[in-house]
Amino acid sequence: MTDFLVRIFVKDRENVQDAKVRTAYGVMASIVGICCNILLFSIKLAGGLLMGSISVMADAFNNLSDAASSLVSFVGVKLAGRPADEAHPFGHGRYEYIAAFIVAFLVLEVGFSCLKSSVGKVLRPEAVEFDWMIVILLVLSVFVKVWMAFFNRKLGGRIHSKVMQATAADSFGDVLVTSATVLSLFIGKWSGLSVDGYMGVIVSAVVLAAGFNIAKDTLKPLLGEAIDREVYDRITAKVEGYEGILGSHDLIVHNYGPTHSMATIHAEVSNESGIEEAHELIDRIEREVLRDLNLFLVIHMDPVEVRDASVMERKRMVVDIVRELEPDASIHDFRVVNGKNRSNLIFDLVVPYSYNENEEMELVHQIMEQVRAKDECCECVMNLENSFVQPKGHEKQEKEEES
Repeated sequence: MTDFLVRIFVKDRENVQDAKVRTAYGVMASIVGICCNILLFSIKLAGGLLMGSISVMADAFNNLSDAASSLVSFVGVKLAGRPADEAHPFGHGRYEYIAAFIVAFLVLEVGFSCLKSSVGKVLRPEAVEFDWMIVILLVLSVFVKVWMAFFNRKLGGRIHSKVMQATAADSFGDVLVTSATVLSLFIGKWSGLSVDGYMGVIVSAVVLAAGFNIAKDTLKPLLGEAIDREVYDRITAKVEGYEGILGSHDLIVHNYGPTHSMATIHAEVSNESGIEEAHELIDRIEREVLRDLNLFLVIHMDPVEVRDASVMERKRMVVDIVRELEPDASIHDFRVVNGKNRSNLIFDLVVPYSYNENEEMELVHQIMEQVRAKDECCECVMNLENSFVQPKGHEKQEKEEES
C-alpha cells in the first residue's frame, strides 16, 4: 500500500535528496494521516453516540488531535520546502525540526493525559462494561494505527524526516493506549478485575518515554551536533581524493535541514605549490563537492612541508608519540621554527571531549617529556582543540539506546 501511494503521488520518488521530492513525500504522508484520523474520529464518534459510550467518544477526540498532529506535519513540511531567499540563504529546512518538536509535545501531552486518567482509575477503580461493538471499533483503530505507524516510519527512514518519524512514534503510542484498553476489557470480562488503570500507567510511561526521545533527537540538529562519522568519512575521502591534496582536518558541518548543509574544511597542500595553481584546485573541489554531495563547502588551504627531511622526521616522531599515548588524539598544522640552540615544534593537538582539563595537561606534559627524551633540542608548542566528528562507536551506542 505504501509503495502504491508513493508511485501515484510522488514524482521522481528515488531522488530523495531533492527538496521538492522530500516535500512531496511529506505532503502525501500528512494528507494520509489527516484523512485516516478524521475517518477514525467519525466512525468512533458515531459509534460512541449510538452506544452512549463516553470512552469511545473520548478515543474519537484523541484521533481528532492526531489529525492536528498530521496538520502540523503538513505545515512544517511545506514551510521546510520553501526555497532560499535573502533572509535565509540556506533555505528553510529547519522548519521540519520545529514541526517534529511540536509533534513531540503532542505525544507528551497524550502521555500525561493518559497517566492522569490512569492514576485516577487506580485510586478509584470503576467496573468497565464489556461491549463487543466497542471492542470491534477499538481493534479496527489499532489496525489502522499500526499501518499508519509503519507507513510513516518507512517513509521517514527513506527521506530521513524527523517529523515523519515523530508522527510514527505518535501512532505507535496510540496503538499501545488502545491495545491496553482492549486487553483490560477482556481481563475485566474474564476475571472481574478492573486493571485498566494499571495498564494505563504502564502505557503512559512508554508513551512519555517516546515523546521525550523524539524531543531529544529533534533538538540535536537545532542545537548543533558533531558530524556523523559516515558523513565525515565521505566528505574527507572526496576532498583527499584529489591529486595535490595531502590531507585534511577541522571539518565542520552546519545543518540547515535534511537537504541543506554547509561545511568548512582545512585542506593540506604542498608549500611548494603555486598560489594560483592551489587556488584553482580548491575552487574545483568546492564546485564538484556541491555537485556530487549537495554540500556547500568552503576550503581553507594549509601549506605543509614536503621536502625538508628534518621537519618531516620530527613530525613523524610527534605523530608516533601522540598515537602511542592516546590513539584517539591527533595533530595537524605542524611546523618547525629553528633557533640558535633550540627548535620549536608548533602544532595543534586534537584531544577527545572525554578529557578533562587535568587529563589534557597530563597528556601535554607526557608528549613534551617524550619529545625531549628523543631530541633534547626540541620544545613543543601546542594548541589544544577538540574534534568536530562523532567518536567511533557513537552510532552503535545511539542505536542501542533507541532499541
